[in-house]
Amino acid sequence: MSHLISKVFTPSTLDLSKTHDESRQGAAFQPEENLSGTTPTRSAYIETYGCQMNFSDTEIIASMLKDMGFGFTKDETTADLVLLNTCSIRENAESKIWNRLKHLKARKAQNPAMLVGIMGCMAERLKSKLIEQEQLVDIVVGPDAYRDLPRLIEEAGDGQKAVNVLLSREETYSDIAPIRLNTNGVTAFISIMRGCDNMCSFCVVPFTRGRERSRDFNSIVQEAQSLFEQGYREVTLLGQNVDSYHFEDCSFAGLLEKVANINPLLRVRFSTSHPKDITDEVLETMARYHNICKFIHLPAQSGNSRILELMNRGYSREWYLEKVNRIRHYMPDCAISTDIITGFCSETEEEHQDTLSLINEVQYDAAFSFFYSERPGTLAARKYPDDVPEEIKKRRLAEVIELMNVLSRQSNLREVGKTFEVLIEGNSKKSDQDWCGRNSQNKMVVFPKGDAALKPGDFVQVTISSATTATLLGQIEK
Repeated sequence: MSHLISKVFTPSTLDLSKTHDESRQGAAFQPEENLSGTTPTRSAYIETYGCQMNFSDTEIIASMLKDMGFGFTKDETTADLVLLNTCSIRENAESKIWNRLKHLKARKAQNPAMLVGIMGCMAERLKSKLIEQEQLVDIVVGPDAYRDLPRLIEEAGDGQKAVNVLLSREETYSDIAPIRLNTNGVTAFISIMRGCDNMCSFCVVPFTRGRERSRDFNSIVQEAQSLFEQGYREVTLLGQNVDSYHFEDCSFAGLLEKVANINPLLRVRFSTSHPKDITDEVLETMARYHNICKFIHLPAQSGNSRILELMNRGYSREWYLEKVNRIRHYMPDCAISTDIITGFCSETEEEHQDTLSLINEVQYDAAFSFFYSERPGTLAARKYPDDVPEEIKKRRLAEVIELMNVLSRQSNLREVGKTFEVLIEGNSKKSDQDWCGRNSQNKMVVFPKGDAALKPGDFVQVTISSATTATLLGQIEK
């Protein structure tokens, strides 16, 4: 997340027939393989939309399907089961999925035996419309009901509409070993908690993913240890609000330390932090361990205190800026990224300017920016009129993006002449003569391979010679 984007909800097809070298979306096992070693009689095709948590969930779902004897295909036309893992956080994300479902309905008309399923946040929110009104799918399964997939698939195969969107206060899937799909064999995600107790007025997550619950720290450490032994050299700990992690007497700072202590060669990242919950103990732990990356995603959403109160964010502009100061007190070299929403209910032009001034004051390294999209069922939808015209929302978003492009480029140019430890992830997208990887601050670095005997997963010192808005360019230090 080291570069600016205005939308992040791009679908990614999980092509399970490719190797790591061919695609960052691929997994390393062959599609005809399953846990028993026998040739599967059924094939599945999976698309994932939305956040990193959804991609992590897809890895769990793939593991369950593999246990059921499914193989995987990159061609939806040959699949017995097509699953879309969905996102509801923006209207645009849902629109894309509705369009995909209409396309799949035409496919299903040609192949009536093909089962189509919706999983994830959109499944929980729109179950009745998906099954009864639109009649586009056979299976609807919410984020806490994936263990029920065998029964649901069997019911759908018998011609019934199969639904389970029940939320849980206990489910963490901690005993299921994910199949690493969207991976380069070097970096991986580990889900440490599920759900969210923060009732931000614009957000559907508490309604679609349920209450917050933390995973047993022993299972997290074991998963990270296993990944390291398989050759992975970076893990990202995932949760809607990782700073709220707490299992028995282990806080998030304690978990970070446990994972960092697995091996100095295992990098540790995390996402996402809520500004009101990240503690000095976490910052102290990050500063103390070289292998805990110096990068924090700290969503601000707005730079105006009145708007932050309407958003139910739990902090003011001044409080947020003090938190940024604390980060820089402990780690002057820590990169900070953020989320920004423009055009929230009743936002004035002056309040929008407060957001631009916050961006300037913090000097973010990167930002994920959106214009406000009212989500049914949220507090904002029930309580506040969505009264900022769309053209004004979009104009304000464009101003945020323009400013962030300037700041991102300036941030990268400040790195010229510095030398960073870079974890090689693979070939550069533009040339197989160059390596690419990230530094601790999550900035992408591209550099010539030269004649050094290096491979993905190696750490190398790279001196930066130039930079673009999104990328640092350099040479291996001799």
